[in-house]
Amino acid sequence: MKKEIKSNCEMCEYYIYDDEYDSYYCDMELDEDEMYDFVTGNIGNCHYFRYRNEYRYVNKQI
Repeated sequence: MKKEIKSNCEMCEYYIYDDEYDSYYCDMELDEDEMYDFVTGNIGNCHYFRYRNEYRYVNKQI
């Protein structure tokens, strides 16, 4: 059983900006119910939330 995390899409690693459409989208493969919740803004608990950490890769190089 996955632990549900209270999430904020703007801070998520899967929240990607698309230059072509000039908008953000969730890059995770969501099922029908999850996509409905995402589109309607009812995403209080997201199973896939990963905090965007830009420094994670830099730390591995040190």
